Amino acid sequence: MKLRSYDWFGKNDKMGFVHRSWLRNQGYPSDYFNGRPVIGICNTWSELTPCNGHLRDFAEVVKRGVIDAGGFPLEFPVTSLGETIMRPTTMLFRNLAAMDTEESIRANPLDGIVLLTGCDKTTPSTVMGACSVDLPTLVVPGGPMLNGRFKGECLGSGSFNWMVKEKTLVENYTAEDILEAEIGVARSAGHCMTMGTASTMACMVEALGLTLPGAAAIPAVDSRKKVLAQLSGRRIVEMVKEGMKLSKILTRQAFENAIVVNAAVGGSTNFIIHLLAIAGRIGVDLSLEDFDAIGSKIPLLVNLKPSGKYLMEDFYYAGGLPVVIKELKKYLYNDAITVNGRSIGENNQAPVCYNQDVIATIEKPLQEKAGIAVLKGNLCEQGAVIKPSAATKELMKHRGRAVVFETIEDYHTRIDDPGLDIDETCVIVLKGVGPKGYPGMPEVGNVDLPEKLLRKGVKDMIRISDGRMSGTAAGTVVLHVSPESAVGGTLAFVKDGDMIELDVENRRLQLDVSDEELKKRREAWTAPQPMATRGYVRLYIDHVQQAHLGADMDVLRGGSGSEVTRDLH
Repeated sequence: MKLRSYDWFGKNDKMGFVHRSWLRNQGYPSDYFNGRPVIGICNTWSELTPCNGHLRDFAEVVKRGVIDAGGFPLEFPVTSLGETIMRPTTMLFRNLAAMDTEESIRANPLDGIVLLTGCDKTTPSTVMGACSVDLPTLVVPGGPMLNGRFKGECLGSGSFNWMVKEKTLVENYTAEDILEAEIGVARSAGHCMTMGTASTMACMVEALGLTLPGAAAIPAVDSRKKVLAQLSGRRIVEMVKEGMKLSKILTRQAFENAIVVNAAVGGSTNFIIHLLAIAGRIGVDLSLEDFDAIGSKIPLLVNLKPSGKYLMEDFYYAGGLPVVIKELKKYLYNDAITVNGRSIGENNQAPVCYNQDVIATIEKPLQEKAGIAVLKGNLCEQGAVIKPSAATKELMKHRGRAVVFETIEDYHTRIDDPGLDIDETCVIVLKGVGPKGYPGMPEVGNVDLPEKLLRKGVKDMIRISDGRMSGTAAGTVVLHVSPESAVGGTLAFVKDGDMIELDVENRRLQLDVSDEELKKRREAWTAPQPMATRGYVRLYIDHVQQAHLGADMDVLRGGSGSEVTRDLH
């Protein structure tokens, strides 16, 4: 077969000289340019991305595997997305990282790609970019941290920070307690060890068939993660020789499998946004409604925070995702192909569960129906989502008075005001945090409860917004309201005192205001000014799609393929 890289390195003309000559200053021998598959190692390492801080070392391990198999590894960096550091939100830059990944792959002499990922957005962004080029591609997830430890107990990174306000006000945690927890909760390399978005994304790519079996749950510092990285380096060379492009793996069946697995592990609601965006890049017809139709009746099998009590290290020791996939075989397309050339069913025939308190069986699940519920109604005409496994059962059907915050700044200013007219039966409504409105759709949907209610012992309230929620968080939180308030969705017209009805069983979210009154409010409404007038952020605001479409940019859906005909001289 003719390798794609031949057009750069294989020709004995002026341009072949140019392409080879300058790379020789790195000390590569001549045989590296003579028909070896060139493997791009797409690295999201950055010291500003703590979850991916170990991937510089992992790249060297992957290179060993590539060289073992006769390939030529070339590592390249792309925009990294430090989930815990970047402002205003990494979601604003997910599409930028996807653009960077896509164009870096397409413009360079690469035959196959290994994506080194970890933190929340680095996995979907790089997969999105790779899909738009459609070369043989394999993912190596960076792995979760070891369990957090605090005063003899296990702590989940990500989950504890949502409790800091409550712990301080109600349980009298001191500043020293909080500092000890801050240090102990993140005590090794890796991403969040709860079933937050990072762990969900690792499970997603394994369920899609984009990793070697068992990749998702291995802790970052476990030596077996490095073994997997080296074997992945070997396998990508074989995938190039076999012509196994992403489009051969990412079929509609693979996407349905991922939805089923996400429900069973109690995965993050962010999974929806990212899987929709990936489907849009590879050309698979996937809709928001599919997540409910396919996943909402799947039993919850994995007992991990925030829906349960354990962490990813425990999940791995119990058998990891292969055990879950084996348990789910009656719900899956077991013949869906994966990157190792075998089907997902073949890959997961023999795993053994070593702790059924961590991974339950289909016969005795933790919860009968645990997937994402997609809501419809006049408050979310194009949909909204809620995660039942993380919600309070008693609030799943509720009618309450709206307490409205027009912006996140408005919320921060007033939420702890003792004079705020709010009680536990109310519904907190937060506007202006959607894709265009924030911009970037931040993880603020699970806003803290008012101080005066926390002191009363209130643990949960219904919260509704056009934003997202961290996968590490819990609560009866309605998210991704579409259309968002900034573009004139009904959410924009909710006022203090309006009654809102939530009925999860019947998939209903309704603002109890007449059509005539809504029309009056719409006519009196003025759209907010864009939050940026130039640069990437202005490009994002002008082109980002709504949440029910995956919040990708309209000009990035689909792909341009891998062919580049014009040369640089």
